[in-house]
Amino acid sequence: MATYDDIPAEATRVDFKVRVERSKPKSWLKSVSAFANGVGGKLIFGVSDDHEIVGLEQAQQDSDFISTIIRERISPVPEFDLEATVRAGKTLLILQVFSGRKTPYYYRADGLTEAYIRVGSSSVPVPDYKLNELILNGQDRSYDALVSDLRKEDYSFTQFEATYRFRTGQRIEPTDYLSFGLTDEQGHLTKAGTLLADQPIVYNARIFCTRWNGLVKGSVFVDALDDKEFRGNLIYLLQNAEDFVRLHTKVRWRKTARSRIESPDYAERAVTEALVNALIHRDYILRGAEIHIDMYDDRLEIYSPGGMFDGKMIQECDLGSIPSVRRNPVIADLFNRMRYMERRGSGLRKIIEETARLEGYTEAFKPVFVSTPTDFRVVFKNLNYGTEYGPADASLPTEADRGLPLMEPPERPRQPQQKGTYKKPAAKRERAKETILAFCVQPRTAAEVAAHLDGNAQYVKRTYLAPLIKQGLLRMTLPNQIRSPNQQYVKA
Repeated sequence: MATYDDIPAEATRVDFKVRVERSKPKSWLKSVSAFANGVGGKLIFGVSDDHEIVGLEQAQQDSDFISTIIRERISPVPEFDLEATVRAGKTLLILQVFSGRKTPYYYRADGLTEAYIRVGSSSVPVPDYKLNELILNGQDRSYDALVSDLRKEDYSFTQFEATYRFRTGQRIEPTDYLSFGLTDEQGHLTKAGTLLADQPIVYNARIFCTRWNGLVKGSVFVDALDDKEFRGNLIYLLQNAEDFVRLHTKVRWRKTARSRIESPDYAERAVTEALVNALIHRDYILRGAEIHIDMYDDRLEIYSPGGMFDGKMIQECDLGSIPSVRRNPVIADLFNRMRYMERRGSGLRKIIEETARLEGYTEAFKPVFVSTPTDFRVVFKNLNYGTEYGPADASLPTEADRGLPLMEPPERPRQPQQKGTYKKPAAKRERAKETILAFCVQPRTAAEVAAHLDGNAQYVKRTYLAPLIKQGLLRMTLPNQIRSPNQQYVKA
């Protein structure tokens, strides 16, 4: 049995067809539309799905039919190339469809007008939000350059202007808003402008941050050690996201003869780069979606809505040669001016390089990048997971405080371990729990419980209230509204 193995069958780039379906051409015209709306691809006729070469008996007639039906039913007509080739004595047709610049490319026939994209090995109808993006792309426009009906004079930009001066040493002049693409000539804000105002104009400009207790997600209240929701302009989101990660990042250290060598869980510069990329390259057209930061015992994950802008899958790309293709060029240019990022498309490489500089780094801790047509995810591995930390700051909860399990860590070079890890006595924690249960015979707020213990409300919630609820000893008065300001706790 002869097989066709010359072209690797990347699901998003190649489609095999046993024959040229004439009675139902939509079965393969969907792929033509999808390839043109994405990164391009090849349709190989005369080969089965398992790569067996079966050939075409009427290759010339099939070739004429393919060319004619594409011009009749795909609008606008994409750029394509059709060639015949002989393999194992049998004739095949290879239809190369190039990535189009006049998106979206529609299938128009049978009373339908539909555009398609590739998802895995299938061609599926384009979702509404993606269709809007394709329309903008076909018009050589971007979402962040669209003009809103909001006037700049009605909003303030204090944080943006202060940050710009701090990072560049230059003041923002009134005319800069137009030259930077934040307003039009009439003073209306562009979408980029709305994302930099002090007031939270764009609803889905949000970041959800959670520090989970363990290795998997659970209930936000019971299984989360800390969670925050931030909504506001892009600089506000970046700074608060950095602070959240920094708060929950520990630093292991060891002494040498002349110095102290520190090794944090994650490289701060790499995390900042990933957060900037998430804010700059995310899809703001996708309503009801936001950036998520999930921190676990062994890793940090940063999720952003919207896959690679050019339609590729990051896991199929060479990370060292990814071109700079920007979904939001106005915002990207501005963040470049403020020296948050570079234009050269080197962000992923910088994340890898900065992580590799950490003390004790091995290839096992290399950041992982994964994308789908609808999202992008960066995974940082905790370099200190499963090790003993050096002397801890007594103001911070330690592993022992939180009852976190120590799982088997990845292989790492053996390094001297510092002794003296701070641990809060278990007896003291148990006394605090008993005090809380006695105090909560009547419903109490978290603030009231914290004041009774002379402690911090957030720390009391995650260290005492959450475990007591999980054990069934305490309950919430509003279990379906865990973030309600009226939430109270009462002994079960």
